[in-house]
Amino acid sequence: MSVILLGFLGVVLGAYLVPGPDFLVVVRSAAEHSAKGRAAALGAQSGLCVHMLAAALGLSLIATRSPLVYDAIKLLGAAYLVYLGVRAVLAARRAVRQRHPGRDATGGTEDTAAPPATGDGSAGDRWRSGFTQGFLTNVLNPKAALFFLSVLPQFVHGAGSTTRQIFFLGILDVLIGVAYWFALVAVAARLRALLAHPKIRRRWELTTGWLFIGIGIGLAAAS
Repeated sequence: MSVILLGFLGVVLGAYLVPGPDFLVVVRSAAEHSAKGRAAALGAQSGLCVHMLAAALGLSLIATRSPLVYDAIKLLGAAYLVYLGVRAVLAARRAVRQRHPGRDATGGTEDTAAPPATGDGSAGDRWRSGFTQGFLTNVLNPKAALFFLSVLPQFVHGAGSTTRQIFFLGILDVLIGVAYWFALVAVAARLRALLAHPKIRRRWELTTGWLFIGIGIGLAAAS
């Protein structure tokens, strides 16, 4: 294995170990149901494939050199993350009000919380929901496009087809990601036992919801 390829693997692994929007989506989905977590992981990596194809075709260069296109992608991604966060926060508060009218998600006793994650819904619904969230979160993240545009080309050598090398490194990145996310899903799925406790479930929903909102706002505000 060449030094260049080893360096690329190190960069990719480091990127996956840094928590971001994909990490949050996969963990939240896995906490609801393992199948939904795997679907979210596959959705995120499918979004990565879109960025890979765009980079190979030169579309990423056009997007990143056009402020209007880049800002549009950034704002769409930010809006989607805020949407996920607001939905989680409202769901937690709505569950509390249904159990105890007049109380909000910040008050009440241990029983005044959102119901535990039970993985309700059909397998198809869980898969579609997880995959869609993972895919949109990744494909609307301009930082993923920038990775393929600015980082990946540093590991492309002069000999051979540049397009083929981008595809090879991109596919390697996707496969590493699938293995990493599936391992994370196996760990995160254990959260379901903890989330069976209403108070923990409520705090989990509120915390992850506000994290989504914070990340979305941060993405929108980034230059």
